[in-house]
Amino acid sequence: MHFSGVKYIAYFLLLPLFSIAQQSKLNTFLTPSDTLNKPRRNAVVISEVSLGAITLVGLNQLWYADFKRSNFHTTNDNNEWLQMDKMGHVFASYQLGKHGAQLLNWSGVSKRDQLLYGATLGFAFLTAVEVLDGYSSEWGFSWGDVLANGAGSSLYIGQELLWKEQRIALKYSFHQTKYAKQRPDKLGKNLLEQILKDYNGQTYWLSANLHAFFKESKIPKWLNVAVGFGAEGMLTGLKDVDNQVLTTNQRYRQYYLSFDLNLNAIRTNSKLLKSIFDVVNMIKIPFPTIEFNKNGAVFHLFYN
Repeated sequence: MHFSGVKYIAYFLLLPLFSIAQQSKLNTFLTPSDTLNKPRRNAVVISEVSLGAITLVGLNQLWYADFKRSNFHTTNDNNEWLQMDKMGHVFASYQLGKHGAQLLNWSGVSKRDQLLYGATLGFAFLTAVEVLDGYSSEWGFSWGDVLANGAGSSLYIGQELLWKEQRIALKYSFHQTKYAKQRPDKLGKNLLEQILKDYNGQTYWLSANLHAFFKESKIPKWLNVAVGFGAEGMLTGLKDVDNQVLTTNQRYRQYYLSFDLNLNAIRTNSKLLKSIFDVVNMIKIPFPTIEFNKNGAVFHLFYN
């Protein structure tokens, strides 16, 4: 046998050991620090500030450049899109705050500072975006959006103060609708745009972990019950009749009751998998669902 053959056999025999060693290093890196780790904290702060600044500059130069600038002004858009846009603000603020606090927890920052500087990340960033809206003739600074941003941050902070854990998670799901094809300029020309713009296909969920409320019970830790909020029949923010497509749609709200999975309850020794589960956990898992709307109740075998 040539030496090269021995070398490759030895390599494949030792590969699992190398993998274990690499995984061990990764687990160590991803494990939250018990005490303040200044290099980690500094890296988190610098990264968040830099990313936030780059995003705001990018929005100002690319997105808002397509619309006329104006003097700072406010707008009342609270009646638009059956408040689905406001739910989007609540969701984004909650998720940004949650992960902002978790990053500071990874850095060993105190619980107080996690809530003060991390959990408010979503509110601060989205309010900065709102200021940019205030200088655009297309939109305007919306106090309703600011209130929604505050609600999202408060949902996270309130649970941490009350229970020291997130018993009720705010989640999102999406399905494509017929309305996007009727108004692609408003609701999105492709799947990615529709995920962000088509409020008809968006559903926002309050997903409650049952075991967290009944800790002495035998209810599985991964089982959640979810209440959803959605809306349908919207081609524009307010108008029911769209002159461009000559279509009249009935605009109505939808409420949902379903089960859900708490992916954070899945047991694994891999910190990487835990991190992935935590990110994916913002998405509502499709389950049999009952929808309630003005026309009655509808059963969906799997709704997303």
